[in-house]
Amino acid sequence: MSNEKGYLTPEDYAEPRCLLCDDPYGVTPPVKAVPQQRIIQKMDEYMSRRDYDGAERHLKYWLEEAKLGADKGGELLIRNELVGHYRKTANQEGAFENAAEALHLVKELGFENHISAGTTYTNIATAYNAFGEDEKALALFEKAKAVYEADEKTSPSLLGGLYNNLALTYVSLGQFEPAFDLYKKALQVMENVPGGVLEQAITYLNMADAVCARDGEEASEAQVEQWLNTAYDLLIHGDAPHDGYYAFVCEKCAPGFSYYGYFLAANELNKRSRSIYERD
Repeated sequence: MSNEKGYLTPEDYAEPRCLLCDDPYGVTPPVKAVPQQRIIQKMDEYMSRRDYDGAERHLKYWLEEAKLGADKGGELLIRNELVGHYRKTANQEGAFENAAEALHLVKELGFENHISAGTTYTNIATAYNAFGEDEKALALFEKAKAVYEADEKTSPSLLGGLYNNLALTYVSLGQFEPAFDLYKKALQVMENVPGGVLEQAITYLNMADAVCARDGEEASEAQVEQWLNTAYDLLIHGDAPHDGYYAFVCEKCAPGFSYYGYFLAANELNKRSRSIYERD
């Protein structure tokens, strides 16, 4: 096929890669991008109904589409989603497999110093932490911290989530001083995020666990009570929309209140969570 100036193009003389392919050797096919925003929106719908099987099918389908379309950016996004999905469903093998692929894609795309790399590092480190790989988690969280803090475009919500999760890892390693410094940073950052009260509530619950682990239940009782009351007030009276994520956070926080004997608070949170899931 000649172009508009009459010159030959590769399609005129190159052999196709195979009898069933239209693309000739030496010609890179155009990237066929997957619809990232639609993928995430649909994923949110599945998670709002706690349809984990549907969510996994959804992500696997689009992963294959991204690979077939040579959409490396889309594949990175989906690999990240799969890491989080498998973390929530306690599938260590699936989480670690997709984590390795995501880290490879970050390097292949040259994203090591981009915000997207920080998000990938944070996501994978959170999975490592969930499966007891605290040293691996700490290394990746620190890499994410360096990326986020060096880029002025990093959103406060990303920083807040990172500080919170990095603090959890320090607590797991018995390093309480840096953990509490990070929790304080997380609380400050999330003050500037719409709906950030949910993350602040989680932070206060995490701080209660940390001070209890450091000082013992009896010595930390007054401080734990103060932070639990603050967390509950944020969850009940905060300005966060009562959507699927609110239901998820309520459900996630309820066991923490039960652990410390706040059974009425736990019941109220579970009730709110159920009402949203049933509504959706």
